[in-house]
Amino acid sequence: MKASPMKSNNLDESLEVVERLLLPRQLGPIERFVLRQSWLGQTYSEMARGSGYGSGYIKEIGSQLWQQLSDAFGQRVTKKNLHLVLQQYRAYAINRSELQLGFEDDLRDSAVDNSSIPVVARLERSLSPVKEPGFPCGPLPLDSPFYIRRPPVENLLFKEIDYPGSFIRVTASRNMGKSSLLIQAIAYGRNQGYRVAYIDFQEVDKIALSSLDRCLRWFCANISRQLNLEPRLDEYWNEDIGSKVSCKTYIERYLLQQIGQPLLLVLDEVNRLLEHPLIAQDFLSMLRSWYEQAKQVPLWQKLRVVVAYSPEIHIPLHLNQSPFNVGLTLKLPPFTLEQVQALAQSYGLNWRTEAGISQAKALQGMVGGHPYLLSLAFYYLCCHEITLESLLQSAATQAGIYSPHLRQYLALLQDDPHLIATLKQVMLKDQGAYLDAISAYKLESMGLIYLDGNQARSRCQLYQLYFSQQLSGNHELNRE
Repeated sequence: MKASPMKSNNLDESLEVVERLLLPRQLGPIERFVLRQSWLGQTYSEMARGSGYGSGYIKEIGSQLWQQLSDAFGQRVTKKNLHLVLQQYRAYAINRSELQLGFEDDLRDSAVDNSSIPVVARLERSLSPVKEPGFPCGPLPLDSPFYIRRPPVENLLFKEIDYPGSFIRVTASRNMGKSSLLIQAIAYGRNQGYRVAYIDFQEVDKIALSSLDRCLRWFCANISRQLNLEPRLDEYWNEDIGSKVSCKTYIERYLLQQIGQPLLLVLDEVNRLLEHPLIAQDFLSMLRSWYEQAKQVPLWQKLRVVVAYSPEIHIPLHLNQSPFNVGLTLKLPPFTLEQVQALAQSYGLNWRTEAGISQAKALQGMVGGHPYLLSLAFYYLCCHEITLESLLQSAATQAGIYSPHLRQYLALLQDDPHLIATLKQVMLKDQGAYLDAISAYKLESMGLIYLDGNQARSRCQLYQLYFSQQLSGNHELNRE
C-alpha cells in the first residue's frame, strides 16, 4: 500500500509529536514500523509478511505501544482511533508553539472538550527541557527509555512463561541485562494475572547461608511474604524427612494450594548461592525435582520458574540432578548495530546518519555491543564534555571510563594462575588461540572471549587492549 504525500506528511508530523511526548524514550525501529503501518491501515498479519517478524510479536509490540501512548496522552489510544488522536495532538502542538502566551485563556475560550485537558498538560511537559540521564547502574525499571529489546529473547521468554510447569534459565556474563529482563518477565506475569514472587539472592543474610535448612526456610518465608500469605513453616517443616522434602511440602501443600492462579517464581543473582557449593548442590537439585514433578502432578504445573545467573561458577552435579540442562535456555546476546543506534537515540544522539553509523560501529567494535559498557559511554558523551574519539583513545587505560569494570575482572583472575596464562594466549594473538575446554568455558562464561569454531578470540577491542597490556612482559596483576 502506497501512502499519499499528504497522508505521509501528516504521519511524519504526528510522529514528531509522539516522540516529543514520550521523551526521553524515543520510539525504537520496530515501534516506529508498527506505528507507521497502523497509520496506513495495515493489519498485524500484513505487517508480519512485510517485515519478517512473527504476527504474534508484531501484535505484542502494538499492544505495548498503544498502552504507552494511552498513558502519555491521558486517554485511550487504539489502532482504530490512532488517526483521530494523533491529529488532535498534532494540532495542539502547533497551537502551543504558535500561541506561547495566554495558552490557558485561549483554551478556556475555545470549544475544546474537557477530555482534552490531559493532552494539553502532556504537551506542556513535552516542551520542558529534557533532564540529563542518570548514571547507568543496576537493573532498568520497566518503563525505562534505555531498555532495548533483543528479539527474539523477550518474545521467547513470555511465550515460555505461559507454558505450565516451565523452567527458564537466563544466562549471560555480568552487566549484560539479566535483571532488567527479569523485570520485564515479572511485568508480563502480572499482566497475565499470575501471582509473582521475586527472590534476589543478594538479599540473603550470611546466617541464612550457614546451612541448607536455614536457607530453605528463608526462601519459603520470603515467597510467602510476597504472596501476602502468613508464613506457616513450622506446620510443614519436619527434620525427620529433611529440609528439601519439607520445602517441597510447603510449596505444594500450602503455597500452591492457597493461590488460585499460576505462580511465577523469579530467582535472581543465583550466583550468590553458587558461592556456597554444598548448599547450591542441594538447592539446584531440588529445583530440578520440581521441574520433574510438573510432568506428573497437575498442581506443580501452576509453578513457572525463571532463574538468572552468570555461568562463571561451576557446580558439579549429576546430569539427572542438574537444572542447567532442562527447560529453555536464554543467552543474552550483545547489541547489534541497530540496537546500538536505538540506545544512542534514547540518550538523544542521532547515530542514524552516515557519520552516526561510523560512530556506532566504532563504539560497538570497542566494547563488543556490551549493553552496560555502551550505556556508560553514552552517559559520558551526553553529560560530560568528552568526545567519542577521546573516550575511545582512553578506554583501555587506567584513566578511562571503563577502568573500574576492567579491574573487577583482574580481581576475579588473580586467584587462578592457569586461567591468567590461558587468557594471555588469547589477548596477545590477533588470530586467536586454541584453548583447553575447561579454560575456554570459564573465560567465555566471564564474557572475556568468544569461540570461533575451536579458536578463542577476545570478546572486544577493549579487553584485548587492556589485558594485552596487563599480561605482557613483566607486568604483574597484583600491581593493579
